[in-house]
Amino acid sequence: MHCIVFQIHPVSILIGAPKANTSQPDVVEGGAVYYCPWKNDDRNCTAIEFDTAGNRQKRVLTGTETSQQMEFKSNQWFGATVRAHDKSILACAPLYSWLTEKELQHRDPVGTCYLSIDNFARFLEYSPCRTDLSEESGQGFCQGGFSAEFTKSGRVLLGGPGSYFWQGQVITATQDEIKDSFYPEYFILEVKGQMKTRQAHIAYDDSYLGYAVAVGEFSGDSTEDFIAGAPKGNMTYGYVTILNGTDLKSLFNFSGIQMASYFGYSVAATDLNNDGLDDLLIGAPLFMEKTHDGRPQEVGQVYVYLQRETMSPDPDLTLTGEEEYGRFGTSIATLGDLDQDGYNDVAIGAPFGGKDGKGAVFIFNGFSGGLKTKPSQVLYGLWGSNEAPAFFGFSSSSGKDLDGNGYPDLIVGAFGVNKALVYRSRPIVHASASLQISPSMFNPEEKNCVIDEAGTRVSCINLSFCLNASGKHVPKSIGINVEVQLDRLKQKGAVKRALFLKSHQPNMIQTIHLHNEGLEECRHLKIYLREESEFRDKLSPIYIALNFSLDPKAPADTHGLLPIFNYQTKNYIEQKAQIQLDCGEDNICVPDLKLNVSCARKSLYLGDVNSLTLHYNAWNYGEGGAYEAELVVTLPSEAEYSGVLRATDKMSVMNCEYHLENHTRLVICDLGNPMKSGANLSGGLRFTVPHLRDTSQKVQFDFQIRSKNANNSQSELVPFTLNVEAYTEVSFFGGSKPDSVIFPLANWKPTKQPTREDDAGPEVKHVYELVNIGPSSISHGVLEMICPVKLNKEFVMYVMNYSVAGLQNCTLSEPANTLRLEHSIAEQSPSSVHHVERRDTSKQVSGGSHVLKCNQKQTDCFRLHCDIGPLEKEQRAILGVSFRVWADTFYQKENQGFALQCEAKYRIQRLPYKILPHIYPQGTKQVNTTIYWTKPESSYGVPLWIIILAILIGLLLLALLIYVLYKLGFFKRSLPYGTAMEKAELKPQAASEA
Repeated sequence: MHCIVFQIHPVSILIGAPKANTSQPDVVEGGAVYYCPWKNDDRNCTAIEFDTAGNRQKRVLTGTETSQQMEFKSNQWFGATVRAHDKSILACAPLYSWLTEKELQHRDPVGTCYLSIDNFARFLEYSPCRTDLSEESGQGFCQGGFSAEFTKSGRVLLGGPGSYFWQGQVITATQDEIKDSFYPEYFILEVKGQMKTRQAHIAYDDSYLGYAVAVGEFSGDSTEDFIAGAPKGNMTYGYVTILNGTDLKSLFNFSGIQMASYFGYSVAATDLNNDGLDDLLIGAPLFMEKTHDGRPQEVGQVYVYLQRETMSPDPDLTLTGEEEYGRFGTSIATLGDLDQDGYNDVAIGAPFGGKDGKGAVFIFNGFSGGLKTKPSQVLYGLWGSNEAPAFFGFSSSSGKDLDGNGYPDLIVGAFGVNKALVYRSRPIVHASASLQISPSMFNPEEKNCVIDEAGTRVSCINLSFCLNASGKHVPKSIGINVEVQLDRLKQKGAVKRALFLKSHQPNMIQTIHLHNEGLEECRHLKIYLREESEFRDKLSPIYIALNFSLDPKAPADTHGLLPIFNYQTKNYIEQKAQIQLDCGEDNICVPDLKLNVSCARKSLYLGDVNSLTLHYNAWNYGEGGAYEAELVVTLPSEAEYSGVLRATDKMSVMNCEYHLENHTRLVICDLGNPMKSGANLSGGLRFTVPHLRDTSQKVQFDFQIRSKNANNSQSELVPFTLNVEAYTEVSFFGGSKPDSVIFPLANWKPTKQPTREDDAGPEVKHVYELVNIGPSSISHGVLEMICPVKLNKEFVMYVMNYSVAGLQNCTLSEPANTLRLEHSIAEQSPSSVHHVERRDTSKQVSGGSHVLKCNQKQTDCFRLHCDIGPLEKEQRAILGVSFRVWADTFYQKENQGFALQCEAKYRIQRLPYKILPHIYPQGTKQVNTTIYWTKPESSYGVPLWIIILAILIGLLLLALLIYVLYKLGFFKRSLPYGTAMEKAELKPQAASEA
């Protein structure tokens, strides 16, 4: 499908197939032209028999009579160029070759054409380059018919880009001139009246003039002129020349702007702006432009030159392809008035365009200014990506009404898949609409409409819309679907603020039938505003949208096509209504929002949950309310929202919600709708900041008041910043168990060579505990302990062993248990039992104690050093050291009290953060074990004389007590009560008679 055209008489399609095999004898892939009649009952294509003969021979008279082949039709590409005019068809074979008749013969690809006249009544060969001017210097490589065109009068125009060392040439003759000069017996035929361009200066070699040709009127007379492209001329910039139709003199030249862009590869002429003058279009399919990164990419361009009183060498419009290697501008077809708007349209092919490189054709519409810069429609080749390139759009043809519906149709070739596609134009409907609302503002205070039987009154306004439609070759009645949407910008599921009064719905759909005469038809409706309590948004406009489309249920026309709207039809209209606010005559509220943020703490600590409350005060000093006012808090990544501080008399009741918008975490609090002028609101928000990192020394919360007002809608952004610090506290404890030892020891006997622990003396344990109170972690520190163990080279405390938890790398000044004493069972240790009992019962102890510590010259000390850490918050490190009090030494210092003082020091040296603390914790703890002496039990015996004296004194006191009681009558015997009664005299009782 290298070349395709329409034929009008009769209505048909002509398709060139330059690689087709025919019935010509001894001809391989000579090419053919297929005739495809456009009938509903016949879609079969047949080959037109332009030439049925094989290669012609010439008799040669030598010793024996022989014949010599004079022409070579195999692979001649017949059908590469096909043109039709009225009842005539021109088909060319640009690679046709013949054997020259000179003494030194050459096989020259001169090209040839065949002209069918009077609907195939006669076939004429037209080969204007088959002349005596052979070889490269003449017309031997002419390739006549590489391009061709008919004028409106039927004159034939051929391009031969290979003549004269490929300078190229243009040849033209009328059909009558060709017919009158045709003699099939002769190879060389001189066509009388034929015009052709002559050989030019050597500078024009390799220009390829005639690579593409077209016709149009540019000289101001009634004779059409000729347009010829030379894509390799002008030092490969390419040029296009317009030749006068009467004498082939050059009228205008147009030059390309980029080397090797193949400017002039395609040319076309048509009146784009309906000014009665033909305009020129030139394709440069290899044009390259630079991408954003500076890389050149091949996209192709088409240049539009509008004809005025004088032709400008600069294009009025440049169209650029959008797809790399698409070859935009390979073909340019004039469509005629496709949409019946009075301006001609064009189709531009890009055979490697489209998503998968299968080809595309772009439809551009003409208008008063020339040609639209954006295509109104794009046709794509629809073939599987695994197939070979389709070359859809390599050739195209239009300007003819194939199906008779009054609109020109388009045919596109895709020779890569052996297909030609016919695109029929659908009837065009020109429609317009209007939409009005009155008044343009809902007044919530004026409720003039009733929505139910209960008499509920609402605020309402009037809505009206009108439509009209017309078109050529469309039905008398045009069905239009109309949809009206109220509050269109509110998303699906949101509350629509306005409803239709009759249906109580926010949408209305109707089908309206319009007369195809452009008569306007209108509808008048009422819409009302919901109660203000049903929605929040009082500020933004209520957008009312009208959308209309052709009724899809309408029947097709007699050609089976449904009409469509003109591509410029505005089928969407929008108006807006406002809600009247208490903001003055202009209904514009201008708030003045201020904000202050405070917090009791200024720092955050690594490792802590960091609970904090941020207090805010919000004011509106403006003249109007702030509608849908919100406090928006942008949370740092380290923080979490906890909730709202409970309201007090001085705080406002707030509703706050957590939101995630575009990966930004927000807390949004409602400040009122509206936040009235003069309002002062305060409150508190609770947060935690548990995700602190030591990569940043600050954490920032951003506070802002936002509203939906059009003017001054938000406050200034108030950042609240807290410092990030590393800080920890340490609690350090120490103690002795027991804290005192009382001498003399029960059940203990001195041993010259102690072998067991108990032989040395009672057990004492010193325990030190370091707790990381936090909040930050500790990575490293040191703990050092020092204890006096000898006095004047004699043991006072003997180190048995130590244990640690949370400590590492402990080192000792000397090994523990240097004498290798055997372990004793604690439960059977008499010394420990004795210690507990005596501690509770003994009260008499020796006097003041002598403090024995390591800064004294006569003492020798035991030292222990351990590394602390790592310690998280609330983790602890424990050091326990077990001693034996060396009893023998203290028996030598009988009745002398001692305080054995050990000292432990810690220093925190490093925290696991890049942020350094202001101070590192450190501390000291002194632990004493006290040595007490009690007096022996025998010293508590009482002398005998004291006992005798005490007995005598006791007897004397007893005698004195008896004497006192005797004097008081304590020892006299008393008579019983009954005996006295027995001795009493009985006397009769006085009585009275009743």
